[in-house]
Formats: sequence, C-alpha cells, structure tokens
Amino acid sequence: MASKDYSIKQEQTARFAKAMGHPARIAILEFLAKQTQCYFGDIHEELPIAKATVSQHLKELKDAGLIQGEVETPKVKYCINRENWRLACELFGGLFCQCKEKKESCCE
Repeated sequence: MASKDYSIKQEQTARFAKAMGHPARIAILEFLAKQTQCYFGDIHEELPIAKATVSQHLKELKDAGLIQGEVETPKVKYCINRENWRLACELFGGLFCQCKEKKESCCE
C-alpha cells in the first residue's frame, strides 16, 4: 500500500489546530493576545479555569509554539509567540480561503 506524506504546511496547521482544540486554550490565547507585553501572573486568576487545569493547557499551547513562557520566581510570564502566531494566521487564512465561490450550495 502506497503512503502519502503530508506537506509541512499541513502538519503545522494540524499541530496548531490540535493545540487550539479546547475552549480553555482559546480563552487563554484570547487573553494573552490582548496583552501589550508579557503577562506576569497566574492565568487561572484571570480566567474561569482551575489552577491544575491551566498548567496542562499552557503546556499544550507552549509545545505547539503558540505561546512562550518563562519561570521568574515566584511568577511565570507568558506571551503569544508572535512569529508562530503570524504563521498560524497565514496557514489558517490560506486553508479557509481555498473554498471556491459558487452560485449555489454544492449540497443542494
């Protein structure tokens, strides 16, 4: 059976999509995207998410490269990874703009 490799763009888009596949992660991204500089503090105090759950979601977003974080005792600073954020915008924009315009719905 022949295998088909996915493109780097497809792999990266899927990785970003997987990392954003939970409403709590979207809330974290929305919160951090509104910050003008890195956020120093506990995100669980800003969002309706349990402290134990926040760490797991932050790890997923950080592993995907959508956010950055550093420990500066006693707090951790977090911010959007601007380079990957632009890449995600480009990838998702390209994906959603691929659908060709039609006069009628294709399902009717």
